[in-house]
Amino acid sequence: MPPSGKCSGTSPIRWWAHSANAPKRCTVANDEAISVEVAYARADEQLVISLQVAPGTSLQSAIERSGICERFPEIDMAVVKAGIFGKAAALDTPLKQGDRVEIYRPLIADPKEARKRRAAEGKQMKKGGGDLPAEE
Repeated sequence: MPPSGKCSGTSPIRWWAHSANAPKRCTVANDEAISVEVAYARADEQLVISLQVAPGTSLQSAIERSGICERFPEIDMAVVKAGIFGKAAALDTPLKQGDRVEIYRPLIADPKEARKRRAAEGKQMKKGGGDLPAEE
């Protein structure tokens, strides 16, 4: 069949995918670099930054290298609380391949006080019945 118009039958489109076992193109020159992520979330914005760092890099060093403190100036490295995969960790904790560093925000309310307040509001609703109209 002869080629027609803008379509050509002479060279088919090649499809290919990266092998999961092949080295990543974005790896740094050091073959021993590990991949980690640094995550921070506010009510209005979340950010996860992927980094290549040397094995044994500290949690604090990864946060500083990520540049996340420039994007979110409320992060104070002098008092920051952080962890790895939801578990609190010291800033000098060495990172491993695939770790996700999470920067925690201070609580806006004491959880115990908030629970007490909700419980008191629930008791008040049971006593007064709220503003529901009476049944006929």
